Amino acid sequence: MNIQNYNLLLADDDHDDCDFFREALDELSLPVTLVTVNDGVELMDFLEDKTAENLPDILFLDLNMPRKNGFECLMEIKRLEKLKNLHVIIFSTSLDLGIVDTVYEKGALYYIRKPGDFAKLKKVIATAITMTTQPDFKKPERENFILQP
Repeated sequence: MNIQNYNLLLADDDHDDCDFFREALDELSLPVTLVTVNDGVELMDFLEDKTAENLPDILFLDLNMPRKNGFECLMEIKRLEKLKNLHVIIFSTSLDLGIVDTVYEKGALYYIRKPGDFAKLKKVIATAITMTTQPDFKKPERENFILQP
């Protein structure tokens, strides 16, 4: 996926985290468009309204959201033919290794523990976008699944 402008989707119910993410993107000056949704139902409605050619390039997915959590959304995304190749990066405050293993097995491409430090957030977002948008990108092995800033 080597494109001029990256369409990113952030699914997160924490408005402060969404603002922090947007500010980090703004400072990175990457060619991106960011759309945010605030719960799993809103996420799935948004994705179902898109054509396959119109899907976001990367979905940053929080696990703990109301109405439908990130686990449910990830499983639904990977079951649906139109969405199964969507690049999903888990973006969560938790770093439970059992959860990390589960989302890896369910098809997420990377796992990012939300950093509280702005510089680290910028670095890990830039790394995630750069790595997943390479033309020869392949899902990493489990030992490289957690992205560290």
